[in-house]
Amino acid sequence: MIINTGARTDTVQYFTPWLLGRFREGYALVRNPRFPDKVTRYELTPDVVDCVVFCSKNYAPILSHIHEITDRFNTLFHYTITAYGRDTEPGVPSIDESMETLLALEKKVGRRRIIWRYDPVMLTEKYTFDVHMETFDYMAGRLADHVDRCVFSFVEIYKKLKTNMPGLRAINAADRERLAEGLGAIAKKHGLYLQTCAENGDFSKYGIHKSGCVTLDMIGRANGVRFRPLAHRGMREGCRCIESRDIGAYDTCVNGCSYCYANKSPERAKKNFMLHDPASPMILGNLTEGDALSRAVQKSYLMPQQQGGQLTLELF
Repeated sequence: MIINTGARTDTVQYFTPWLLGRFREGYALVRNPRFPDKVTRYELTPDVVDCVVFCSKNYAPILSHIHEITDRFNTLFHYTITAYGRDTEPGVPSIDESMETLLALEKKVGRRRIIWRYDPVMLTEKYTFDVHMETFDYMAGRLADHVDRCVFSFVEIYKKLKTNMPGLRAINAADRERLAEGLGAIAKKHGLYLQTCAENGDFSKYGIHKSGCVTLDMIGRANGVRFRPLAHRGMREGCRCIESRDIGAYDTCVNGCSYCYANKSPERAKKNFMLHDPASPMILGNLTEGDALSRAVQKSYLMPQQQGGQLTLELF
């Protein structure tokens, strides 16, 4: 099984003590977001967890302790650094500060395990095509030699986003082509492997690859392990990622990003954040008398001879 720590909230930035505690104790409890009285227990042990996938906008809080997880588990780190400022991402460090933290993370885990996410790509009166090109060029020049690849996606304008960002412009087909061409040219200049995430469209003519952002091949290359052939459906429509289970909770991230899909509102997230107990087995609240607790069925995807250990492979 693949365990994800950051799809529902920025666990690393705001819940590092809890996260480390869960791995020390070897399990976590997770509420079903659709049926809150149903709680699942996930074992956080190397015999059933093939990889721990991180996704964060600030790894500074966990840097000094990340070895507690990387020493025991295969890992993959998604680091989101965009062109946006505090007007759009209030709780996120500056671009330069974020890049410095990424370089520090690389020293801990190695470049092959780090994926830079430049997403979502949005167009507004402030964040224009030229701003994206200038900023991406600046960041690619700093990060190309320190990450395995860069993943980007175009923003999806869902109902809540229309309210949160009224100045957001819909990205049409011509915009996509222009942006992809520009990003592809910059990536080529810096020797950066660039790919899309869950995008319907072929931008290979601009040197852009099409793949999932968490695939067994990527995990295997990053950690020197091999997986059994496995058919899977992806995490959502158009997604090519291997299925994973997230141990976080929606409506708990206080970064306050205007485009966030994981919070119904910043106010709700702040209110829920106050209910967090670092000693609890679940990220939000505690187990209650009326909860129905069950154990997850956890199976390893690794080749049988690799369970419990790693195999060094020359994959590049």
